[in-house]
Amino acid sequence: MPIAAVSPEVSIAYESFGDPGDPPVLLVMGFGAQLLGWHEDFCRALADRGRYVIRYDNRDCGLSTKFDAHPVDMGEFVAAVSSGDFPAALAMVPYRLVDMAEDGLGLLTELGIERAHVVGASMGGMIAQTMAHSRPERVLTLTSMMSSTGESEYGRPSPQAQAVLFGPKPADREGYVAAAEKELVWASKRYGSGAVLRELAAASYDRAYYPAGIGRQLGAMILSGSRADDLRELRVPTLVIHGLDDTLIDPSGGKRTAELVPGAGLLLVPDMGHDRPRERWPQLIDAVVAHTG
Repeated sequence: MPIAAVSPEVSIAYESFGDPGDPPVLLVMGFGAQLLGWHEDFCRALADRGRYVIRYDNRDCGLSTKFDAHPVDMGEFVAAVSSGDFPAALAMVPYRLVDMAEDGLGLLTELGIERAHVVGASMGGMIAQTMAHSRPERVLTLTSMMSSTGESEYGRPSPQAQAVLFGPKPADREGYVAAAEKELVWASKRYGSGAVLRELAAASYDRAYYPAGIGRQLGAMILSGSRADDLRELRVPTLVIHGLDDTLIDPSGGKRTAELVPGAGLLLVPDMGHDRPRERWPQLIDAVVAHTG
């Protein structure tokens, strides 16, 4: 597994697919998820369409740098945010989404890539939006998938999805893999598969089980606040993709993103939730290829 030092403090694990001479597409994964969340077959299919595809682990996840010196107690953090004690919450979290965005851009630099098409899913969409606003000269196009704007009134999770997201997960491998089926609550109603979720959970557990990073990534998301004003200023060609079955980030998050970004396209996908079922890959890949052409 290649690992690139993108700054003095952070090294990023990544994989690439396809011909480096093809247009580069950087895939940015979401909250608590390793690069495995972008399925290898999906990456290869996109590469087969003439794109140089790069997937990577965000900081505090997978094989990338961990911030163990800054432990975050999820209960204390949520309590501080809920009570409005933002100074206490800010002090708990050592980085923000803009820092995570710089990690991805730093990876491109290490790979000798000046500009790339950036595709982000969920929290990865938030990171990708941040890249496009903070460093537009590095981003050829933005694809924001199953994401939102940071405004609390849009993209809200259902109570059931929120309970699964923040609920305790077993620490043993067997329990962790079995518990992955709970994520069907936000998957495609038609194509959601417990077997697929268990397979990803098993691979993720075996590769790099690291629950300690979740609190810091959550804090980075929450404390980075609304991107509404930034999105209004965005001049990077943007495509927004959202599954109509998504209960973790309601489709209103995608609709609002497309509403704010000047000239953005919006693709609302039936039979897709907060997942990318294999049955929807042809539509998603066609959309990304068309947008990055």
